[in-house]
Amino acid sequence: MRLAALLFAFIATAVCAQDTRRSGFEDMSRETQAMQRDDLQNPGMLWVQEGAALWARPPSSERQACSGCHTAASMQGVAARYPAFDAVLQRPVNLPQRINLCRERQQKTPPLAYESNALLALESFVAHQSRGLPVAPPDDARLQPHRERGEAMYRQRLGQLDLSCAQCHDQRAGLRLGGNRIPQGHANGYPLYRLEWQSLGSLQRRLRNCLTGVRAEPYPYGDMALVELELYLATRGRGMTIETPAVRP
Repeated sequence: MRLAALLFAFIATAVCAQDTRRSGFEDMSRETQAMQRDDLQNPGMLWVQEGAALWARPPSSERQACSGCHTAASMQGVAARYPAFDAVLQRPVNLPQRINLCRERQQKTPPLAYESNALLALESFVAHQSRGLPVAPPDDARLQPHRERGEAMYRQRLGQLDLSCAQCHDQRAGLRLGGNRIPQGHANGYPLYRLEWQSLGSLQRRLRNCLTGVRAEPYPYGDMALVELELYLATRGRGMTIETPAVRP
């Protein structure tokens, strides 16, 4: 009896410790899931293909292309580690910021505009090299204060609706809002194609949409508050599979 009790306790503990996180993929219709699975149907792959072309194209006759320094294979796992700490700026940067820093520092080329097709394409191409790998934010002590501020923002009530990210995506995940299922809000598929947008978009675009949704003033693209929130979301999604380019309703 004692052995049976111990076995029962072990099983109960294992069940309690089970990972209950769900990708937004699991909350979609079978038709939308099929669209994401099939690279010939997934509209996000158009940006990946454009990114591959930009990767191989020199920005000018005097400058090397990205492919002159990096192979596509060398980008495996890179997106999984962002946001990451930049030693020169002494702060975290996300993947599109890293791409722009490489353009400025290495290619001596002006940065691409946030949410431009060119930057989304390059980000999608790089992130696509990590598809199927786990989200793996770096264990860098320099990131900890930024991660903590990102978590505080995730839990802070904002806007005229006085709602926090956590209230929707932790407490009410799985319920319905306006006929749609509320996801857990994991960021493992960005940049992704939203059927609502009829376009590809970055994680910061989605975060700004959420801020607007609770009637709060959205931070500008590239703002440190958004990067810190991205950093916390990466930590929250540690180990989840990267799906870029994901498709969402």
